Order: sequence, then structure tokens, then C-alpha cells
Amino acid sequence: MAGLQNGAPAPQDITVHSQSRVLEISFSDGATFRIPFELMRVYSPSAEVAGHGPGQEVLQTGKREVTLTGLEPVGNYAVQPAFSDGHDSGIYSWDYLYFLGSQQDKLWSDYTARLQAAGVDRDTPMPEKAGASCGH
Repeated sequence: MAGLQNGAPAPQDITVHSQSRVLEISFSDGATFRIPFELMRVYSPSAEVAGHGPGQEVLQTGKREVTLTGLEPVGNYAVQPAFSDGHDSGIYSWDYLYFLGSQQDKLWSDYTARLQAAGVDRDTPMPEKAGASCGH
């Protein structure tokens, strides 16, 4: 992923704020970010959201109210959140969380532009997956 440095600072503290729906994360370089669950969810690094290459991203909508139902460590380099909408396949490296936190203004702006281009808004329900229940 462009813009990520390998060896980003290590997280010192991670706090899940369920009421305000943000993940607060402090890094060893002194940076502290409050990353909204919605932002984490719409920028999930999972193949289901990010696709398998540039231009393959699946626009996520209806995630404003999403909450975290779990946050599991993955080795000593990442966490795997479980979201209230059932999505739990994204593995968020420390580098990626640092990227989300430090770039969130730009990411929100990009997300808003993608929503407008698609003619939807943040609260539009996600369409049902085509073919999900037809057994193919």
C-alpha cells in the first residue's frame, strides 16, 4: 500500500471507546490518533473491501453506526477487529493503523468523493451481494 512506511512506530496503548465509536491508539513516537470505527470499516484492508488490486475496491456504505465487537491481536504486528455488521476478515497492521490515523482527513475526503461519484451517501444500505445465496 503506497504511503506506508515499514517499521512505523510501535503502538504503546490501544483503547476501544465504544460510546464514541473510536479506536484510540498511541504510538512510540508520541503520536496519538482517534480513528472512527466507521473509517476503519470502510478502509478495511480485507480482500472483501480492498479487492485484489487497484480499482477493485468495494465501496462501503451504511457503516456510520458500526461498532467493534472484538479486537484480537495478530502476532505482535497487527490486530483483527470484529465489527457489528459481521465483517471480521481485515488484519490491521500497526503501519496501516498509523496510516489511517495520520491520513484520516484525506481518507474521509476521498471516501466522500467516492460516495458522491457513486450517487450514494454514508447511510445508504450496502447492496446484497450478488449471487450470495444462489449456490453458485
